[in-house]
Amino acid sequence: MKLDSSVAAVVTGGASGLGEATVRALAAQGVKVAIFDMNDNKGEAVAKDVGGIFCKCNVTSDEEVDAAFAKARAAHGQERILINCAGTGNAAKTAGRDRKTGEIKHFPIEAFNWLIQINLVGTFRCIAKSAAGMLTLDPIDGERGAIVNTASVAAEDGQMGQAAYSASKGGVVGMTLPIARDLASEGIRVNTILPGIFETPLMAGAPPQVKEGLAASVPFPKRLGQPEEYAQLALTMVTNGYFNGEDVRLDGAIRMAPR
Repeated sequence: MKLDSSVAAVVTGGASGLGEATVRALAAQGVKVAIFDMNDNKGEAVAKDVGGIFCKCNVTSDEEVDAAFAKARAAHGQERILINCAGTGNAAKTAGRDRKTGEIKHFPIEAFNWLIQINLVGTFRCIAKSAAGMLTLDPIDGERGAIVNTASVAAEDGQMGQAAYSASKGGVVGMTLPIARDLASEGIRVNTILPGIFETPLMAGAPPQVKEGLAASVPFPKRLGQPEEYAQLALTMVTNGYFNGEDVRLDGAIRMAPR
């Protein structure tokens, strides 16, 4: 797919981190970009900076996702590109003992479901609604659209306390190929990136020694990944027409230890 001003894109979680870097990379190619995010101030600022549009959106809500797509399409036309970066995390052991009291407790089921709803169901919700819109487009060189999802290396080697997070990201990996097969006859490609440890706003609050330790755990290069590197791979997945149904780790060859 050629990237230029004739193409519209939607980036969920586009107000910061991996999503923001992708928004900026797409806009630099002339693409008309809509940012779906819950952070009004940051989303509006990034949209203004790149000449895009901000659509406040909680990906767990059918109504908000529908409204965001409607707003984006009214401004830019039907998107041919969807990049799913919206997501979050939590951590707790499946079951264990309180260190002080010895009380036995388990991972709260509502917390598990909350994360699945955002990271997995929210991603699928945006894919399904975007793909339905892409079906209305005429193919260009046989292609109607391209979708890129964000999983995590935790999908394959989750650490202690990451049962919910790993399940949500493993679900994104697991649905990539069947969705690509579902949409193949319509000329829509689907791929997923599994980032390792990246320099994101969440990581920015960590003490320097923690960040240094994490960087040292990466085989090569011994540093945290940069959001621009994620964006570069996302754009490659969009522009390379033979890239389809694939899950790619972007992690400096790290394999996460149990803790």
